[in-house]
Order: sequence, then structure tokens, then C-alpha cells
Amino acid sequence: MRADPDKALVVLSGGQDSTTCLYWAIDRFGQANVDTVTFDYGQRHRIELECAARVAEFAGVHNRVLPIDTFTALGGDALTDDAIEVAQEIDAGSGLPNTFVPGRNLVFLTFAAAYAWRRAIANLVTGVAQTDYSGYPDCRENTMAALQDALSLGMEFDVTIHTPLMHLSKRETVELARDLGGLPAMALTHTCYNGERPPCGKCPACVLRARGFAEAGIEDPLPASS
Repeated sequence: MRADPDKALVVLSGGQDSTTCLYWAIDRFGQANVDTVTFDYGQRHRIELECAARVAEFAGVHNRVLPIDTFTALGGDALTDDAIEVAQEIDAGSGLPNTFVPGRNLVFLTFAAAYAWRRAIANLVTGVAQTDYSGYPDCRENTMAALQDALSLGMEFDVTIHTPLMHLSKRETVELARDLGGLPAMALTHTCYNGERPPCGKCPACVLRARGFAEAGIEDPLPASS
């Protein structure tokens, strides 16, 4: 399968990192060559889907929502299971926060690659980062390299997975968004693990985001909780 090396598909969650990656892709490939895909995986906070749609519209690119409800059936994490509250500490057994959804990024990128295959899009862009506070194993560079190889072999498809934020701190991610002209879009994003808007300001995701903006010396366009 030959794909267009000038076209890119961004996995857009509606959050800070994926929005930054969207503007990275627009800068690199051009607005007309960028498409976005958002996954409805049964996440508790449906506002993510709304924010992704708003960000894509604001950036002037198409957004497609694809349903994947198996994660809800699996349960066991704070992002898909209503009975589990977001924990501030790491789980002693797994060594990971209870917001970790096993296999999520692997599944997302596999479906994204299938979507890209149908449209001859050679480039996938995702906001995973090895420096992420949570330390999710499916955000690591070696995971992405292995997945790229597997997708290329399994689909006979010359696909490249781009991870612009892989080695950036949250401060550097904020600075990148600023440099790419993406700061206004941050007002439309959603980061809060508790699904609150304005954000709760207390969960690990809110704390990390606030720290990144503070260290960059830039005001977060997303209104804070009172």
C-alpha cells in the first residue's frame, strides 16, 4: 500500500497535548493535508469528545469520531469505570496510576492506522510522551517504535508514527504550542481527570498542566476553577 507522505492523521483527544500535536502537524504538513480522528472509548467524561470537535473546527480541519466501547466493558480504571475515583497516588501493585487504561494508545493507533490506510495517509501523529507525569508504558519511545514496525508489517503500509512531545517537559510543550500559534485553541481543550470544566485544579492532570504553564511564564487560556 502506497500512502501520501504529505498527509497526516492526528489522534485528537481534545486535550492539551493532542491539540499541540495538531498545530505541529498543521505547521509541518499544511492545514489542507491534516485530518483528525477521535475515539469514543466509553470514557466517563464525554466532554472530551466535545472539546476535540471544537478544537478541530477552530483549527479548520476535519474530525471523525470512531466508537470503541471495549474499554468500558473491561473496566478497572478511573477513566472508564464510574465506581473508581481518580487516585492521587500510584497503585502499589501495578506501579501505575489508576487512570492508566491498559492498551489504550496501542488500540488507538492501530485503528488510526486502519483509518489512514483507507485514505492513503502516511503519517500518524500522537501526543504521547515518555516524560509524562503518569509514566504510562504505552507512551514510551520504544513502544511507539515497535508499534510502527508492527503496523507497517501487518498492513504492508509504510506508516510513520510521529511523537513531537516524546522528550518534552510540560513547560516545553506549552512553549511549543505558543510558537506554533496554538495557544488560543487551549481555551477549548479539556485536561481534568475529574471531568470538570472549569477544571478542578486538584487532580494530577490539572496540577501538571498548571505547573507547565507556570514554568513557561504563560497564562493558561483555559479558565481556572474559582
